[in-house]
Amino acid sequence: MPHARNPGMPLAPDWFAAQRINRPAAERRAATLLARRSPKTVHQAAFLLNAIRCMDLTTLAGDDTPDRVARLCAKARRPLAEEIVAGLGLNAMPSVGAVCVYPTMVAPAVRALSNSGIPVASVATGFPAGLMPLDLRLAEIRYAVDQGASEIDIVITRAHVFRGDWAALHDEIAAMREACGAAHLKAILATGDLVTLKHVYDAAMVAMQAGADFVKTSTGKEAVNATLPVSLVMLRAIRDYGARSGHRVGFKPAGGMKTAKDAIAWQILMREELGRDWLEPDLFRLGASSMLGDIERQLDHHVTGRYSAAYRHALA
Repeated sequence: MPHARNPGMPLAPDWFAAQRINRPAAERRAATLLARRSPKTVHQAAFLLNAIRCMDLTTLAGDDTPDRVARLCAKARRPLAEEIVAGLGLNAMPSVGAVCVYPTMVAPAVRALSNSGIPVASVATGFPAGLMPLDLRLAEIRYAVDQGASEIDIVITRAHVFRGDWAALHDEIAAMREACGAAHLKAILATGDLVTLKHVYDAAMVAMQAGADFVKTSTGKEAVNATLPVSLVMLRAIRDYGARSGHRVGFKPAGGMKTAKDAIAWQILMREELGRDWLEPDLFRLGASSMLGDIERQLDHHVTGRYSAAYRHALA
């Protein structure tokens, strides 16, 4: 059953100010995940199929065109070859969680996904840097929503985090949430820019207090994007926020994840830290593009017992 949206709340610094983050412990915990939980055979295939369901299939290139977006949407509708679907014994073709594009590509994506049930997500607010006047960032959100986006991936102002200006960060995200209307808001923390895990925890907590429906690791444009230790800290923030507020918030790692092994690692992290409910698309998304090709290749191996060439599983 879909959960109620996170309504947000007034800024409460006491929820995070005294929190301390042990980096070596976080890194050690993340490093042991796959060693203790390494699914094989049918269990591995099940994890990979679930990763497809939870994937935001993404194109955020400077040379994106409506035709490229249409091809990506065709892959979103049919992410696996028919023979793989038949070999796995599936009753229907799986589909991805969403397609994520720039605001100007939302309308072509909406047309290409008509009657599919697949939502369109749009980055906004001056992605990836976010260094635009707030009124322009809010206007970009409203434009994307008017074009048909039902999910908006915003970027936060990192300078607010560095200064510890939590009121400014909270007010900014709350204004963005209001501009989204019925569209769900994913707050990108750009964790590779935030330097410390303490910054990551605090920024995630403020974003959730401001009403974010998801917290997301990265734009994919930072020098360091999604990592398991950073994700662990964000999941602990989600867990703490839920315990105190009673509201569920989703999580989206993005950037740098390219393999089927990555897809399994993040799902194991989700299950271990937050439970089975966070393996559903309404609470978990994988921001990826090239990952889908490797997932399809691994599932083809599961069906046939042979590894096919990567070019046989092109995205579009």
